[in-house]
Amino acid sequence: MKHIAILGSTGSIGTQALTVIAANADRYTITALAAYQNEKLLAEQIEYFKPKIAVLFDKLAADRLVNTYHGKTKILAGEEGLLEAATFYQTDTVLTSLVGFAGLKPTVAAIKAKKNIALANKETLVAAGELVMSLAKEYNVSISPVDSEHSAVFQCLNGENKQQIKRIILTASGGPFRGRTIEEMRNVTIEDCLKHPNWSMGRKITIDSATLANKGLEVIEAKWLFGVDYDNIDVCVHPQSIIHSMIEFIDGSIMAQLGMPDMRLPIQYALSYPERLPSEFPRLDLATLSALTFAEPDTVNFPALKLAYSAGKAGGTMPCIFNAANEVAVNAFLNGEIGFLDIIQVIRYTMEKHTLITTPDLEQIDAADAWARRFALLAVNDLKK
Repeated sequence: MKHIAILGSTGSIGTQALTVIAANADRYTITALAAYQNEKLLAEQIEYFKPKIAVLFDKLAADRLVNTYHGKTKILAGEEGLLEAATFYQTDTVLTSLVGFAGLKPTVAAIKAKKNIALANKETLVAAGELVMSLAKEYNVSISPVDSEHSAVFQCLNGENKQQIKRIILTASGGPFRGRTIEEMRNVTIEDCLKHPNWSMGRKITIDSATLANKGLEVIEAKWLFGVDYDNIDVCVHPQSIIHSMIEFIDGSIMAQLGMPDMRLPIQYALSYPERLPSEFPRLDLATLSALTFAEPDTVNFPALKLAYSAGKAGGTMPCIFNAANEVAVNAFLNGEIGFLDIIQVIRYTMEKHTLITTPDLEQIDAADAWARRFALLAVNDLKK
């Protein structure tokens, strides 16, 4: 029996993870749940899974839940509550599916408490990859990827020698605007951006997929998860989202992991590894596939991917800056404050103005994130004028 804490239990990954856990109740039990402010859904999850503790980061939402809930689960609030959920003594595995940089501190706390990590918060490794992977090694903690692309690489490497990797090939659907020019995207709406052709995801990651920033974040994450140089990580546009990623080995062999675009499969594998569990997920029928197509990513009309590579190769605090500026810009776009193409302007301008710290500690990473957010907000305000 694995004892699981889920950070971000009311989001897209968290809710899907709970369906996996409910279908395998003989193998998993929930010890802690944490969410941002959706007290209604969290209350339903508490009723069904009966965790020892539950957290709402928003203190007003936590107060409302405390006033209406009268069960045995301990209700906590704020960052202090989140860190308690991440380090709860009865937990052995923490699924981190919080959105953005907010996932870093609880993930670090969980590692230091010797909890194994099922990682769905790519920003943790983007902002602090070297530090986090070093801590995982120091505390003898495993980090199992939940992102479909990194799960695919993880599965293809099972039993293989990592030293024999020639390159990692991360696949990308191309998002809702694949094939469009910058001019054609100038006036796209939020609703246009949220119409992802293959995946049902949260709003932030769906916008990131539309700009290809998400694939850039995944490139940086892959570097730290698998110890491969950026020159050996490629992105390939694969609109059908059937091949989730590939590895080319030094002998020329390419291994790929295929499946339906369903996040429950990589979630389940991250939780069950090294075992595979039976499931009722939709199955891939190869005979029904008319074609699997591939293309180079368009970094002229979608420059976020090139910016991410640049940030990753610069190293130090620069990936953190890329991520923070992107989070601010995407939030401004979703609030109707800037246009879709302005997202890239905010990222680029913030990166250009940053003074790089080459080997930052956690405090310096936190400070760099805070600086980038302040600067990106100024850039947003300039674009609004």
